[in-house]
Amino acid sequence: MSNMKTQLASALLAAALLAAPAHAQEAEFYKGKSIDLFIGYAPGGGYDTYARLVARHMGDFIPGKPNFVPKNMAGGGGRVVAGYIFKIAPKDGTAIATADQSLVLQQAIGDPTIQFDVNKFVWIGNPSADNNTAVTWYTTGVKTIDEAKQKEVIVGATGPNTSAQLPQVMNAILGTKFKIVSGYPGGNEMNLAMEGGEIGSRGSNPWASWKATKPDWVKDKKINILVQIGLTKAVDLPDVPLLIDLATNEDDRAVLKLISAPATIGRPLFGPPGMPPERVATLRKAFDEMVKSKTFLDDAARERLDINPVSGADLAKIVSEIVATPKAIADRLSLIIAEPK
Repeated sequence: MSNMKTQLASALLAAALLAAPAHAQEAEFYKGKSIDLFIGYAPGGGYDTYARLVARHMGDFIPGKPNFVPKNMAGGGGRVVAGYIFKIAPKDGTAIATADQSLVLQQAIGDPTIQFDVNKFVWIGNPSADNNTAVTWYTTGVKTIDEAKQKEVIVGATGPNTSAQLPQVMNAILGTKFKIVSGYPGGNEMNLAMEGGEIGSRGSNPWASWKATKPDWVKDKKINILVQIGLTKAVDLPDVPLLIDLATNEDDRAVLKLISAPATIGRPLFGPPGMPPERVATLRKAFDEMVKSKTFLDDAARERLDINPVSGADLAKIVSEIVATPKAIADRLSLIIAEPK
């Protein structure tokens, strides 16, 4: 037994000695540097809020303690920032991004506007896997999906992503009458448009984002939550139907499941292809440590942000599974969201 303990101690010491030089090298690399965190939307929305939360804390868990600098790069439903990270951004671990979860789905269905390969991004983590929701403003008089089948409601969207695609799919499969108006820079602008009566609905916004950015709207029932989009119900939305459960046949259910799956991708953090493996390991480790830390969780609680993290390795697996969707299902979804709005 004593010999076994000695061997174990020797093994642990050897591992520590191997890890120490790597830690020192990373500290030397990041010391005095900044990491740009590019955000694919305008300030004030859910992606921006979560990204800035990460930016305040993640550097504390990286050797050398680099500063994080949030930079908004809106456009194309996240395509602009994703293209920048894929083709232009430095590959040394000083530039990462967050962009719309739907980009993975778009690649799966063969969208020609996807000028990058999501499987080649370095996936670092997602702080909050969370169901999307489709909502209407209280003055529309539309409180359920059945009522949305009877009355036209104008839906705001940022571009060809979940904000437009989810209403398109509901129109095609469920028979709703959403009229989609695209071109809003981000969630904050769509919220203002709802308040002003310009639009009557948002077809996609995570439940956690509503609770964090508009808790008064939730409390005062200014928004009607018609449906939640994910693979399982949110604990605090037990009476709101899941989109997949509204399917009336297996073919429809398969399409609704495909468009619901990216909810697990949430508010993803990713880096460019070609990043050094040791840098990938450093960033993923820092993310994993950050989302468990008291300072991070306390800050998230102050902002009423739900934290339900997904690791970089798990995120990469989810991404590859979505991209590998059977062609027949992907093609049907592609036809639906390619139809004129």
